[in-house]
Amino acid sequence: MTRYLIKLRRGKIGKTLLYFLFKCISLLPRKEKSIVFESFHGKQFSDNPKAIYNYMKENHPEYKLYWSVDRRSLSAFNESDVNILSKFSLKWIYIMGRAKVWVINARLPLWIPKNDKTIYIQTWHGTPLKKLGIDIEDVKMPGTSTEKYRENFSKESSKWDYLISPNRYSTEIFKRAFNFQNTILEVGYPRNDVLTNLNYKEYINKIKSKLNIPLDKKVLLYAPTWRDNNFFEKGKYRFDMTMDLDRMKKKLGQDYVILFRFHYLIADKLDLSSYHEFAYNVSRNVDISDLYLISDILITDYSSVFFDFANLRKPMIFYTYDLEEYRDELRGFYIDFEKQAPGPLVKNTEQLIDAIINIDEPQSNEDFYNYFCYLDDGKASKRVAELIVRETTKT
Repeated sequence: MTRYLIKLRRGKIGKTLLYFLFKCISLLPRKEKSIVFESFHGKQFSDNPKAIYNYMKENHPEYKLYWSVDRRSLSAFNESDVNILSKFSLKWIYIMGRAKVWVINARLPLWIPKNDKTIYIQTWHGTPLKKLGIDIEDVKMPGTSTEKYRENFSKESSKWDYLISPNRYSTEIFKRAFNFQNTILEVGYPRNDVLTNLNYKEYINKIKSKLNIPLDKKVLLYAPTWRDNNFFEKGKYRFDMTMDLDRMKKKLGQDYVILFRFHYLIADKLDLSSYHEFAYNVSRNVDISDLYLISDILITDYSSVFFDFANLRKPMIFYTYDLEEYRDELRGFYIDFEKQAPGPLVKNTEQLIDAIINIDEPQSNEDFYNYFCYLDDGKASKRVAELIVRETTKT
């Protein structure tokens, strides 16, 4: 019976019924002190929405705060003290439909209508390196075309009242790539507040202990982006391990551990059971900001994580085994990545191991930091919260 209801809800008839029910509920008066948060389609308690949520909970207890959760990801919230709304349930429709504020970091389904009196704050989830939205010249994602993708992106962004930007560079790109016509909040990224406010030894050791990471070993964090063309079919994405973990464990295992943080679309595809006490899958249930804090070196590729990690002024290595394909065929970049990346680019496991062993503390990242991270001062969540309070107390 449950499976039948889920299938009905995901079908065309189900979505139509949900739309009309949501539309009717949204015509009711706003709950002025009600805010609904969602991160990565309800799969995580994380990112910019989490930072804003935590600030609001601590400093503005007069607000009623809810978290929209995909029912398949409920286990990710076991340790989170949040008011859970099971996404697309009747309770979710009633509360979401009447909430005064939505705080969300990714796109909502297009069929969800928004009342003009609801304030939709889109936080997004990264400083852009690779092309976004309507700037993508040839969309290779399953189930859509380039024209349809651009059209849908513009429809979604037209619902956003505010869009958070981490810096001036991102502001200009977001306006164009999202075809965004409303207000940009150029306030820094709330999720990076902890990189200033919690960057001390006791907190770092607490996180390491929680993850069973030895305190006497250095930590590598591998956090790559996802590839648009790595899929079996719509909604089913493929993961390819491109590192020789056996070789890495042999060369680095005595001094290092490596944490794997994958995109939420492929987070469950990784099996590291044969690399016990060397490799850890931390793609679920751990805030990535905590991973930045405990890591000594970031290994990434074209993911926006390196813009955030730069706040810590720690070494970075770019594992770009498919640079030409990604740059020229998949997405393309907004900057001259090969010249401006704040760390060495490597192509294979041997080069990666050599870069790790011979890594130097960053010497020339200040210009990069001053260009991309100048607003990350530990107070971005406060700035967004102040906007929420102003907007919800207008007479």
